[in-house]
Amino acid sequence: MTRTQPTQPARPTQPAQPVDAAPRTPPPPLTMTGTVLDTPDPHALADFYRRLLGWEVTQDEPDWVKLNPPGGGPGLSFQAEPAFVRPHWPATPGEQQMMLHLDIETPDLAASVAHARALGATLPDFQPQPDVRVLLDPAGHPFCLWTPTP
Repeated sequence: MTRTQPTQPARPTQPAQPVDAAPRTPPPPLTMTGTVLDTPDPHALADFYRRLLGWEVTQDEPDWVKLNPPGGGPGLSFQAEPAFVRPHWPATPGEQQMMLHLDIETPDLAASVAHARALGATLPDFQPQPDVRVLLDPAGHPFCLWTPTP
């Protein structure tokens, strides 16, 4: 006679942790204070975004400029990078690609595009969506102006 073993209930599985994983502890307090764009001329690019957004210069050094919104919140900084290479938009194999882009909401897309272009932004031919306009700042960083769709 063969004796059968009772079936064991399945054990819940825990996600595997990497061997070098740190113990699970709450993170220390961290605050995102801004985004930094590399550029050959931080003062010129900061001036473009200051006029585009209406933000204030809160830090001004020879190789670094920081802008903050008037009501507070994370800022936008610009640091000198002599080896900066303009990104190519849209992305093309073998060309420098963007590392990030800024999304800027507006209630009036046409007026905001005209404002940005008057300040020195360029409007590439390729536009991915009807409610978004990709523009290039004077250093070539893509940024998006977008409007909510109903």
